[in-house]
Amino acid sequence: MPRVVAIVGPTAAGKSDLAVDVARALGGEVVSADSMQLYRGMDVGTAKLPPHQRRGVPHHLLDVLDVRETATVADFQRLARAAVDDCLRRGVVPVLVGGSALYVRAVLDRFEFPGTDPRLRARLEAELTVLGAPSLHRRLAARDPAAASRILASNGRRVVRALEVAELTGRPYAASLPPLEYAYRDVVSIGLDVPRQVLDARIAARVDAMWAAGFVDEVRRLEAAGLREGRTASRALGYAQVLRQLAGECTAAEARARTVQATRRFARRQDSWFRKDPRIQWLPYDAAELVSLTASLIRE
Repeated sequence: MPRVVAIVGPTAAGKSDLAVDVARALGGEVVSADSMQLYRGMDVGTAKLPPHQRRGVPHHLLDVLDVRETATVADFQRLARAAVDDCLRRGVVPVLVGGSALYVRAVLDRFEFPGTDPRLRARLEAELTVLGAPSLHRRLAARDPAAASRILASNGRRVVRALEVAELTGRPYAASLPPLEYAYRDVVSIGLDVPRQVLDARIAARVDAMWAAGFVDEVRRLEAAGLREGRTASRALGYAQVLRQLAGECTAAEARARTVQATRRFARRQDSWFRKDPRIQWLPYDAAELVSLTASLIRE
């Protein structure tokens, strides 16, 4: 049975292109672990590879949801594991690629999600609407400091989920996170290491390229298709900022600058999350013969 491969690292590190190269070298298929590339029409802002750049390599978990639908990590886990298992049954190397440690670990590790209670969730979401995310985050900090330290005060969806789990289980939200134990027999995880200054410059260049490629028009089309109704998609980096621009809440220049700033902050958190996993083998993003080096590590 072939190995399960994961290529991880922060935004703009070059993961998607490397995943295609590695899949071609090993006769594999790519399984996206990007929570926003799940959405149809969210192409420019998520740096989703267009078909011609996939170079004939099959890609799984792209364009499976409408922007009005809510995506949860549990739903993603089910879809991604089905794709990985399908590859393994066919003797094909699944190459999982993504920048969210939570989503990657949800696929690779023995990760069981606590249940949910619709009435409790509805109450907490109503409080989120009335009180705001920072207020609920303070409540979480009092109840579960470890969880609060890992969740941004502005991320109302994750704050609500952490409070829900704490109330349902009577345990800290952090207690529901899995140990570092792969669910698959043979896994190799490769991380792309990019110096911070280089990564900052790459992020700024990517945002410039997004705007040049018609990102604002993409958001405008998705807004007409119900993007603002989507609790998950509407909060995506860049999309949230452009929606504010279209609502007249900021200028185009401000939306662009805020997208760069927010993406840089997110990239730092991504890198921090992945660095805590000792199983990841890190390679310089600009290493000579990066593809062959990665493939040799996988074959070992």
